[in-house]
Amino acid sequence: MAGYIFLFNDIKALHKAVESGVYSTIFNTEPNINRGWLTQHEGTFADYSTMKEGDDVYFFIERKIYGIGKMINVGPDCKYFNFVGADIPKSFLSKDIQNSLLWSDLREKYARQRMICTFKPAPQFFKEGVDMDDVLTSDPAAFKVIRALWKLSFIKMDDIESQALRNSILKFNESELNEAGKSFHYDNRAHEEIKNKITNLHQFSVDTFLNSCADGHVLKHEMAIELGLLYGLSRKELDVFGAWDYISHQVIASPFKPIDYMDKMDIFGYRYITNHTPTISKYLVIEVKKSIAKQDDLVQLMKYVDWIRGEYCHGDYSMISSYLVASDFDDGVLENKELLARRQYVIGTKPPKSKLWTELRLVKYKYLSEKLNFDLVNP
Repeated sequence: MAGYIFLFNDIKALHKAVESGVYSTIFNTEPNINRGWLTQHEGTFADYSTMKEGDDVYFFIERKIYGIGKMINVGPDCKYFNFVGADIPKSFLSKDIQNSLLWSDLREKYARQRMICTFKPAPQFFKEGVDMDDVLTSDPAAFKVIRALWKLSFIKMDDIESQALRNSILKFNESELNEAGKSFHYDNRAHEEIKNKITNLHQFSVDTFLNSCADGHVLKHEMAIELGLLYGLSRKELDVFGAWDYISHQVIASPFKPIDYMDKMDIFGYRYITNHTPTISKYLVIEVKKSIAKQDDLVQLMKYVDWIRGEYCHGDYSMISSYLVASDFDDGVLENKELLARRQYVIGTKPPKSKLWTELRLVKYKYLSEKLNFDLVNP
């Protein structure tokens, strides 16, 4: 399963989260009804969109990581709009949302808590956190995303990285596993209250986000397209791309360097060999362009393909599927795809086998009838 690290700058807010089993991001910048959602807002909603029951939960404050919990469905899902209309890009007064509010840890700011997610201890929320340096040195090869934990409200990890973090926290707290008083108190009453308040209007969807960002048949923000892709892929609704077991976005794809200069893959994921989890069968990378994709975008996507080959696949390009998604493609892409989007590689040793990789596909998106539609292009 995936893992999430939630960041806090207030120890009281962390205590409230672990004791209630509920987390909510505070939006520091409110949307404006005229300009719509900002890309950072869409990115936060995109991160929530792929949460599912069973995902690991951790907390970070003042250099230390605390855990361990797991996402749990309260009602039909583990994530909800915190109040009716939370997906509408406008500011709300607290008095306007009181009747539909699901939860809040900061009463004076609850109009800025647009999403919630729910979790429980697994096995328990330890009071002792592990220093970030100790975590990173416990299994250096496993930690990739956690090194980009910067200027975010939370971050998502794949199952390998989450298991490494889980191992570190469990080993650090092994002597406290069965000791009373060594863990935060947890009470599921908040979950029961939320369950009794949930309506269909609280359930997560992307329709309002896409509609507010639409400009004819295209969307004005690439992050909005990512949001639509993540939502559809996580629900296995987008046949063009196939079915994937793990999906994330804005995943680092470059050697460690200052965070602001790191390359990031728009969409990254993988699928397991059927009935043999967690053995990975295939990796996914998608590059998204809101308008017409150019040859440079094709080259950039191939850089990500090469990164995945070296970082995840041990040289085996056959484990990678890639897609360039745009409203259209210029002649440079259509004419040079067969030349640029190929890799000759060798697998095996006795005997070695020469292979040719050409698994890059072009996909046109169109916003039509209030839905994102995706179609393969065969130049």
